[in-house]
Amino acid sequence: MEMGLGGLKVLVTAGAGGIGLEVAQAFMEEGAQVHVCDVDREALAALPPGIGATHADVASREDVARLFAEAERALGGLDCLVNNAGIAGPTGRVEEIDPKDWDRTLDICLTGQFNCVRLAVPLLRASANPSIVNLSSAAGRFGFPLRTPYAAAKWAVIGFTKSLSRELGADGIRVNAVLPGIVAGDRQRRVLEAKAQQRGIGFSEMESAAFAAASIKEYVTARQLADQILFLASARGKTISGQALAVDGDLQMLT
Repeated sequence: MEMGLGGLKVLVTAGAGGIGLEVAQAFMEEGAQVHVCDVDREALAALPPGIGATHADVASREDVARLFAEAERALGGLDCLVNNAGIAGPTGRVEEIDPKDWDRTLDICLTGQFNCVRLAVPLLRASANPSIVNLSSAAGRFGFPLRTPYAAAKWAVIGFTKSLSRELGADGIRVNAVLPGIVAGDRQRRVLEAKAQQRGIGFSEMESAAFAAASIKEYVTARQLADQILFLASARGKTISGQALAVDGDLQMLT
């Protein structure tokens, strides 16, 4: 299906690895111009040719200001912001969580999105096809025991998204959240390992428990998420806004 994304100017946060890199490459394949940021200098150095890059931590407003200055110079404007940056945060009972870990999780997963959106909006207003896609999570609509910082941030992302869609609709800027379920990759494995250790069970038992509440008991792939994001950024998705779109195999709960 022709997506009509040729020449689209796209910024992807945390775009040098994992889901972010898959999104950046998918946009490139469709002919978009792509700039990414990441905190991993080695991953930035290994990016495929043609992807612009800035070393930046989205929790730092100074870094984000530099990111947008560099992205605007490189792209000549902005059509789509993909707020992908996030961390898993700590695993543990709420009384055991270090407040510094709580703060850092919200600083990256939630405040980092605000830091980027506030600078993106003036650029997006000049676009003929403007959109923002915020990465939330299945943890943004279910309770997630032992993962309260992450869940709190991801629930807040949905409220942020809904509010932005109402606020920016008059400018033609559509804003949506994508909610990944159990995503294949090292980060998900580390989360399951940490929860298994906390509960005193093996990894396989923890993995089975995680999938027990899903209709489709398969890991979500980064490419499936990228495909959803590309559709939302395309003109085909121009009347989709304010939505929290799950890509999760029909999860009914998180354990």
